[in-house]
Amino acid sequence: MYNLSGNLRGVILMFIATICFSMMHALIRYMSAGLHPFELAFFRNVFGLLVVMPWFMRHGLRPLKTNRLGLHALRAVINVMAMLMFFYAVSITPLADVAALSFTAPIFATVLAVLILDEVVGLRRWGAILFGFCGTLVLLWPGFETVRDGQLLVVVSASLWACALIIIKILGRTESSITIVTYLILLMAPISAIPAAMVWSTPSVQQLGVMAVMGILGTFGQLLMTEALKEGDTNVVMPLDFLKMIWAVLLGFFIFGEVPGIFTWLGGAMIFTSITYIAYREHKVRQVGPGEAVSRPSDQ
Repeated sequence: MYNLSGNLRGVILMFIATICFSMMHALIRYMSAGLHPFELAFFRNVFGLLVVMPWFMRHGLRPLKTNRLGLHALRAVINVMAMLMFFYAVSITPLADVAALSFTAPIFATVLAVLILDEVVGLRRWGAILFGFCGTLVLLWPGFETVRDGQLLVVVSASLWACALIIIKILGRTESSITIVTYLILLMAPISAIPAAMVWSTPSVQQLGVMAVMGILGTFGQLLMTEALKEGDTNVVMPLDFLKMIWAVLLGFFIFGEVPGIFTWLGGAMIFTSITYIAYREHKVRQVGPGEAVSRPSDQ
């Protein structure tokens, strides 16, 4: 694999990551019949530690050195809230809808970057943002029907993930990526234990085994996606993320008998087209440099 180009390595890693995430979502839906989603989220974090434990052993206590513990804790709390909402939504919402609506996180993050970080976004990206939100409305209100609770939970979860992304950007000014990831992994398990304790039901050995697979898939998928974006260009790698919706449709159909409607496909395609274009424009703007990007006519 080392003989391949960076973009091709990124595409392969992203392809595998989408499979990991989709399989984890299917396991959440399957396990939610016997255990509360909050408990599933807790065990996902606990077993996710198994994947990164060798990494902790390698780096020791060095990543724990920080002067921004409060901001790390805030990010972990937001991440846990988003995870709890997402897990609950997966337990009551068709997998295809979950996959499509979860694509809105980068759209929310772009808007928040403008409001909080004073980042400059040109008319083209604002148009893409508006197009993405229209896609969200298409998915939420097909034929002006009543919005389902699970769909709203996915959207709120995505907005919280976006807040966490903004905090990562702020932390990235002074903290290493190793420190940021270390604190997130260490803090999420104990924080998620609190809501899990409120709905606790002692799992069987078989359930623990399935949740171990679920946690490993989730953490492994995150690591693969991070590495994919590191190896390849964002505008090359990110389009592969749409495969999560394809896998969600297949898993939803063959395991749970779910058949997505035309509005799910239309809304999902609109949202994904929006975030793909936003990623492409951000890539182009970074190429010309911050000073030039602001005044670049083609982005206006």
